[in-house]
Amino acid sequence: MEHFDVVVVGAGISGVSAGYHLQTRSPDRTYVILEGRAAMGGTWDLFRYPGIRSDSDMHTLGFAFHPWTQDASIAGGDAIRGYIEETARAYGIDRHIRYRHRIRAAAWSTEDARWTVEGDGPDGPVAFTCNFLNLCSGYYDYAKAHAPEFPGAGDFQGEIVHPQFWPVDLDYAGKRVVVIGSGATAVTLVPEMAKTAGHVTMLQRSPTYVVSRPGSDPVARWLHARLPTRAAYGITRWKNVLMGMVFFRMARRKPAKMKERIVGMVREHLGPDYDVATHFTPRYNPWDQRMCLVPDADLFEAIKAGRASVETDTIDTFVANGIRLASGKTLPADLVVTATGLELQLASGIAFTLDGVPLDLATRLHYKGMMYDGVPNLATTFGYTNASWTLKADLIAMYVSRLLNTMRKRGLRQATPFNDDPGVAEEPFLDFTSGYVQRALGRLPKQGSKKPWKLNQNYALDIMALKFGSVDDAMRFSDPARERAAA
Repeated sequence: MEHFDVVVVGAGISGVSAGYHLQTRSPDRTYVILEGRAAMGGTWDLFRYPGIRSDSDMHTLGFAFHPWTQDASIAGGDAIRGYIEETARAYGIDRHIRYRHRIRAAAWSTEDARWTVEGDGPDGPVAFTCNFLNLCSGYYDYAKAHAPEFPGAGDFQGEIVHPQFWPVDLDYAGKRVVVIGSGATAVTLVPEMAKTAGHVTMLQRSPTYVVSRPGSDPVARWLHARLPTRAAYGITRWKNVLMGMVFFRMARRKPAKMKERIVGMVREHLGPDYDVATHFTPRYNPWDQRMCLVPDADLFEAIKAGRASVETDTIDTFVANGIRLASGKTLPADLVVTATGLELQLASGIAFTLDGVPLDLATRLHYKGMMYDGVPNLATTFGYTNASWTLKADLIAMYVSRLLNTMRKRGLRQATPFNDDPGVAEEPFLDFTSGYVQRALGRLPKQGSKKPWKLNQNYALDIMALKFGSVDDAMRFSDPARERAAA
């Protein structure tokens, strides 16, 4: 059985970041990245639907250590996947990846101070041991999407497709398309499909906040023309981080004013005669759910050109030639795309045991947004809901290296978060009203009412906590073998 100091699960953005920081900050540690799919990239390799793109700007979705140099600030899926592959090659991280290795179980032994991970490889069962297990496989189920059962779907004579499993040979040119949903996937699909489809209708039960921003950052272009690449990238990155934090803070402090401004910008794009109140005015406050980003107002341009439209209603039933709505209206369709969301999955659905006892991470308090109360040498990466995923992934990767280096320096083998403060109350992991979050709250861990158990959702606070804060906060470092010998 092969042994590594660290086993990283997942070769997407988080896994590549973990590999870089391990070999840079803890170069004396061995590591392997186990990827269940046949290619790296994670989300950006799985999703292949038309127009797939980032919903964060690339100067923050990109790695802090490897500048994004392309002109596009809102980039397409192919470009992002290429950037991840380029980064892995540039730093030799790709040589540590084992593809088609899907981990099913992980067992911790206190006596040995190590994890044993087991799963399926390309040639059959595989097993590894490691001192530290770092899960970088994201937060949703790659094999299963959220797909509600629609009445009458069996009567529909067209094709029904979910974006998570997009057929490579799907031809929708000239066809009537209905996209069910109003989230990031839907607002991406609609303008892209509208370029060649006969007509595309976005069918939503309720509106989402949609914000347009330039597809290319003019400040970034100006800086790149005058400064070295790393300097220009770093300044643009921090500019975008700070702007995002200010925008989020304003939305929380003055939600009515922010709502008025966002809806007003939509009205400026679509004109005074468009029914913005019905189709683009959500019932909730800004950032109660994640906002949808569209580059260069492409969704609004498709609507103004008549290639796309929005219907706000509920589905009564599918019929042979389309969808009948609760209002009695029928939307004709040759193709229906169910952009109905993800199924959240904690830690890739791995079955954990702690010294032979089954371990349910959903029953544990989350420590600094990355570890778990009473669970040694285990970290998971879960990015921000109000900012770029990579910002948090980089910080967690750095913190894991800090823990490893501290254990090596002190001659200890276990780092276990431990809550002994009775004043820490349990709170939901995410304060988010999005359907995919609400459906999964029972399967997610809890956060605490005070630090270090409180989930910040704030990059500046996390820098202080994870990059500069004490590693001893509510953390027990130990070596059971040494303690037994001393006893």
